[in-house]
Amino acid sequence: MSIQTVAAPTLPDVNAKRAKRRDLALRIAVPFIVVAVLVLIWHVYVKLSGVPPYILPGPVAVANAFVTDWGTLAPALWVTTKITLISLVLALIGGVGFAIFLVQSRWIELAFYPLAVILQVTPVVAISPLILIYAPSTQVALLICAFLVAFFPILSNMVQGLKSVDHNLINLFELYGASRWQTLLHLKLPAAQPYFMTGLRIGGGLALIAAVVAEFAAGSAGAGSGLAFRLLEAQYRMNIPRLFAALLMLSLLGVAIFAMTSFISWLSLHRWHESSLKREN
Repeated sequence: MSIQTVAAPTLPDVNAKRAKRRDLALRIAVPFIVVAVLVLIWHVYVKLSGVPPYILPGPVAVANAFVTDWGTLAPALWVTTKITLISLVLALIGGVGFAIFLVQSRWIELAFYPLAVILQVTPVVAISPLILIYAPSTQVALLICAFLVAFFPILSNMVQGLKSVDHNLINLFELYGASRWQTLLHLKLPAAQPYFMTGLRIGGGLALIAAVVAEFAAGSAGAGSGLAFRLLEAQYRMNIPRLFAALLMLSLLGVAIFAMTSFISWLSLHRWHESSLKREN
C-alpha cells in the first residue's frame, strides 16, 4: 500500500496569499474611510456654521429624507435604472453589430462612419425636442436619447479593436483557408474583447448621464417619471434634503453600473490580458 503525501504550502505562498488579502482589504477599506471622513467634515461644518437646511442640509437630514421619501424616490430610481440598462444593452447590440458591418469594407467605413460621428457630436439636448415629437411615447424618447449617447463609444472602441488585429495572424488564418466569418469569430472578435470592455465601461456611465439629461430636456412628470423629475420637483419645492437624497441615489446607481461593468471586464480578461494581469500583481 502506497501512502500519498500532500505537500504543505511553502512560506512564500502563504505570504503571497496574506499580501493579496491585505491588498484587497485596503482597496475596500480606504474608499470607505475617505467617504466617512468627508461626511464627518460635512456634518461638522453644518453644525458649526449654522447654515440653514434649505441652503445646505446636513448628512443626518439627508439620511432622514432618504428614509421618509423612499416611497417616492424608489419608483423613480427604478425608472431611471430601467432606461439606463435597456439603452446600454441596445447600444451594445447596435455598436457591436454596426462595427462588424463597418470593418467589412473600407468603402463601407468611409460611407457610414461619418454618420455615426455626426450623431455623436450633435448635443442630445438639441435633438431631444425632435425625438420627443417623433417618438411614440416619452419613455421611448428617453431610450433613444440614452442610446445615442452610449452608442458611439462602444462603436468606436469596437471598430478600433477589430482593426487592431495582428496582420500576421490574419495571414495565418488565410493560409489555412479560413473564411471571412471564421476569421471574425475566432480571431477578430476575441482580439477586440479588451476594446469592447473599455467601450462597455464608458457606455455604462454615459447611458446614465444621457437618461438623466434626456429626462431634464423632456420635462416628463407623473408616476412614471425618473429621478431627474424628482430632482426638479425637490428644487421647485425647496426640499433640499430630498434633492440631496436623489443625488445620492444617482451617484450610487452610477457606482453600481461602473462596478458591474468593471466586474464583467475582469471576468473576461483577468486570465489572459496584460492589463488585468498587472492589476493582480
